[in-house]
Amino acid sequence: MTKERFVTRNCKPNAGKADYSFPKQFRLLRSGDYRRVYRDGMRVSGPFFLAFCCRRPEAGVPRAGITVPRSLGKAVVRNRIKRRMRDAIRHEIRTLAPGWDVVFNPRPAVLTAPFEQLRREVQRVFERCNASSSRS
Repeated sequence: MTKERFVTRNCKPNAGKADYSFPKQFRLLRSGDYRRVYRDGMRVSGPFFLAFCCRRPEAGVPRAGITVPRSLGKAVVRNRIKRRMRDAIRHEIRTLAPGWDVVFNPRPAVLTAPFEQLRREVQRVFERCNASSSRS
């Protein structure tokens, strides 16, 4: 049995459902990309995180990354923060204009915040990016 047959046979069709996946094309993957966003990006502060937004010269899909410092806790806590942030980002990433890279630095409040508030804050950051791209 080939891998394709196994995957196709065991996957449920996603017809009619919204696609909230967070594939690699929407993620920042290289350390150089993170450094560029930190160096050249604008800062957007909020109660749950600090975000850095930077426009890429080439217009492509928007990308997001998350950096969680060790000071926020042990690996279990940091991974939980990343999971919550990733979930909020993947619901809102398609509202961000093409060509933007955004890095989120979460604060401890992410752990206790209601998920809808977290999503609204991510949406607010993306709206700020979109507004600044329409002005330029």
